[in-house]
Amino acid sequence: MAKVKLTKNELKKQKDALARFQRYLPTLQLKKQQLQLVLRQIEAKRKEVRVERGRVANDLERWIEVFGEGLGLARLISVEKFVTDTGNIAGIDIPVFHELQFSVYDYDRFSYPLWVDAGIERLKELLRYDAELQVLDRQLELISEELRITTQRVNLFEKVMIPETKENIRKIQIYLGDQQTAAVVRGKISKRKIERGR
Repeated sequence: MAKVKLTKNELKKQKDALARFQRYLPTLQLKKQQLQLVLRQIEAKRKEVRVERGRVANDLERWIEVFGEGLGLARLISVEKFVTDTGNIAGIDIPVFHELQFSVYDYDRFSYPLWVDAGIERLKELLRYDAELQVLDRQLELISEELRITTQRVNLFEKVMIPETKENIRKIQIYLGDQQTAAVVRGKISKRKIERGR
């Protein structure tokens, strides 16, 4: 803790700092609550996407087991473009999944079974879920880091800055009060001496 000057100017400075801290703290607390809410929403969305991805993967695996004979569906498509937007949550920019664009290679429709078209669509769906999970993981990472920083700031203000500033104000007020009392006492003593000297 830095040594504070015991002056009226320092008292004003400390009171101004306290007012600023108390004005800023509710904003930080609100940001913390908002980040916690968004974090829970992202985790729920992530869980939902994982369940859907698992369902699609199971369907695709069953098809490949029954009909596949090692056709290699993954060789028939490639990801052309991974499109994300930028969103803003509590002042931080996060990626938002928009779409995944694919290129489907030409293949001989007579040499592949009829279900290959549906299999390719399922594979596209699976890849979209993977891309969305990747973006959700990044969102989770960014928001968790911002929540950690915001929580540290809230704790700094609540547990350090505000109590220290209040204590500094108390010390300065006691010192200035003592100085004022001493000045009054000195004034009375001087007045008595002047009255006696007459």
